[in-house]
Amino acid sequence: MSAEQKLIAIEEISEENAPAIYVAGGLKQFIDLVKAEVEGEVPDLTTRKGRERIASLAAKVSKSKTAVEKPGRDYLRRLKEMPKVVEAELREFVTKMDTLRDETRRPLTEWEAAEDARIDRHNDRLDWLRNRDDGLDALEATDIKDRIASVEEVVIGPEWEEFEAEAAREKDKVLNALRAGLAKREKYDAEQAELARLRREAEERAEQDRIRAAQEAAVEAERQRVAQQQQAEREAAARREQELLDQAAAQEREAENQRLQLKLQAEQAERARIQAEADRVAAEQRMEQERQASARRQEEAAEQARQDERRRTDAAAAEILRQQEARERDQAHKAKVMGEAKTALMSLNITEELARAIVLKIARREVPNVTINF
Repeated sequence: MSAEQKLIAIEEISEENAPAIYVAGGLKQFIDLVKAEVEGEVPDLTTRKGRERIASLAAKVSKSKTAVEKPGRDYLRRLKEMPKVVEAELREFVTKMDTLRDETRRPLTEWEAAEDARIDRHNDRLDWLRNRDDGLDALEATDIKDRIASVEEVVIGPEWEEFEAEAAREKDKVLNALRAGLAKREKYDAEQAELARLRREAEERAEQDRIRAAQEAAVEAERQRVAQQQQAEREAAARREQELLDQAAAQEREAENQRLQLKLQAEQAERARIQAEADRVAAEQRMEQERQASARRQEEAAEQARQDERRRTDAAAAEILRQQEARERDQAHKAKVMGEAKTALMSLNITEELARAIVLKIARREVPNVTINF
């Protein structure tokens, strides 16, 4: 390679000097030049500025590739006599430049993929927490307790990284919902058990009352029958001549008395059954009213909690938006100041690329005793 070729910069490639550049091995100087510029830096992936620097270097490689490839393609069309040589050289150049670009950006690409995977893992765990209270009304108390235990086992600590505060809020939120649901379910189960117990007791009392009334009626009927029989026997001697008539009349009266007694006993048993049923219905109505009142209070408390959470969420979103707008304004201001500085330097008859490089070095405080006031 001649000394003239080594002195040609990428932006100086023209139709006149193309024959001296686009020859076998002639583009290696530009690969070495760009490689020296990008491989001489070791940006810090742990900072946003460092990651942006990697992306900038990769973009610079692509720009340099295009700056060399385009005039070469133009020159190739003019050189009908040697297309294969130029095409082979360009293919090798483009391949190496693409490889260099990809290798330059590879740390950032790998970091971005790892960052996306890390954030996805945290979001999956957050979604699992948020979904723990789904279908709560259809769960039994034991199932709700199992969910509470599974959420309580989730450890909130440094492993959550920047999601730690959000994970803590979600854990507290879902635990509160699960515990409220458990209390509601246990209260409902207790009310149903108490209602069933009251029904059984009412039915047992009604049955006992019926049996007791029947037994008392039978005893009374037997007592009256015995008394009437004894009275008839005492009067039998005096009324022997009318024994058949008196006996028939006595039997008729006895039968009528028994019918009246049985009717009275039946009416008493019916009144007792009706009263027991009325007592049972009244008890159920009181319990239903208490359950509905409790449900309304819980719904009002839940609605208040949802409104409070929505207000907190809106405030947090507004603060995030304000900070984002402030950062964008700051970046736009810095870009404007640096653009004005670059324009001023270009007025000294230096290239735009060199002017940009000088401004960037000053902005990064790599030039002693020189600063840019933003």
